[in-house]
Amino acid sequence: MQSIVTKFIGPSNTRGSRIKATSAGGQTLTIPYCQASGRGSHSKAALQLARKLGWTGTLVEGCTKEGRVFVFSTGEKFEI
Repeated sequence: MQSIVTKFIGPSNTRGSRIKATSAGGQTLTIPYCQASGRGSHSKAALQLARKLGWTGTLVEGCTKEGRVFVFSTGEKFEI
């Protein structure tokens, strides 16, 4: 199972606010932050990076201190 972490990057003197998505393997993708969609910008960035990497499955979202975390489940069920 692969993961993607997204984080908000505030505006600078030359760029607006944006969301950066980073895969566990180190690939990144940055998109502009859309205030109208709020948290949806994080999902959008994760989905765009997953498509770029050719990942498929169901998107599952969570949160850590570093940012929002997304994993793509292939439908496998795990028993505890």
